[in-house]
Amino acid sequence: MQIILENRTFILNGLLKTLALAGVTLVFATLLGVLLGVLAVTRFKSLRWMVRAYVELFRDIPLIVNIFFVFFGVPLIVKGVEMTPFVAVTVGLSLWGGANGAEIVRGGLQSVPRHQWQSAMALGLKTWEIFVFIVGPQAVKSILPPFTGLLTLLIQATSLGALVGVGEFLRVGQIIVERTTVMEGRSPAFQVYLAVLVVYFLMCSALTWLSRHLEKRLRQDRRVRPGLPLPSAPRYT
Repeated sequence: MQIILENRTFILNGLLKTLALAGVTLVFATLLGVLLGVLAVTRFKSLRWMVRAYVELFRDIPLIVNIFFVFFGVPLIVKGVEMTPFVAVTVGLSLWGGANGAEIVRGGLQSVPRHQWQSAMALGLKTWEIFVFIVGPQAVKSILPPFTGLLTLLIQATSLGALVGVGEFLRVGQIIVERTTVMEGRSPAFQVYLAVLVVYFLMCSALTWLSRHLEKRLRQDRRVRPGLPLPSAPRYT
């Protein structure tokens, strides 16, 4: 693993960029998911249909196609807009993550017993007060486990940034392999990609464990009634 030690600074920078990409994407995906998830349970049918159309569109399109469209298509459609690889991947992942996040939030809100909504309305609370003080705190317990799983998928999906030139973790590994092959006449692909595999496995398995732990705690919570549906898991296509 000498080559890993020799390039440790370069590899660390790639890993930090992967985490930064996942973190920024999670923030935007969360904001978009919460907004769309709330709109998905409103009494306005037109808004619910618009949210459903958005969710189905971005959940059914392969993620790599979405990223390519943002990177190559947006500059052609919107004149004067230049998409750097990092921004394009952030936008593409955020749109996909927002669609999955909306389904998670919608499922979490609908898991709150109906009488909670009715009691709050009977007390004269405004709609935003019901969401913030009554429904939201109860729904969070159902939302957190699948949202942790969504973060795992976002970290995995950042590797697609290598296809458009983002200097993230996988792309750094590719550069090391290509550079060593050209300069030294040998390919360290096995060692480098094994290291990449191990790092991704450790990060994602830790988040998967956390997601399962939260879900287990949720199911054991006596305040969650048996039979309530859990939010649907995100799809990675």
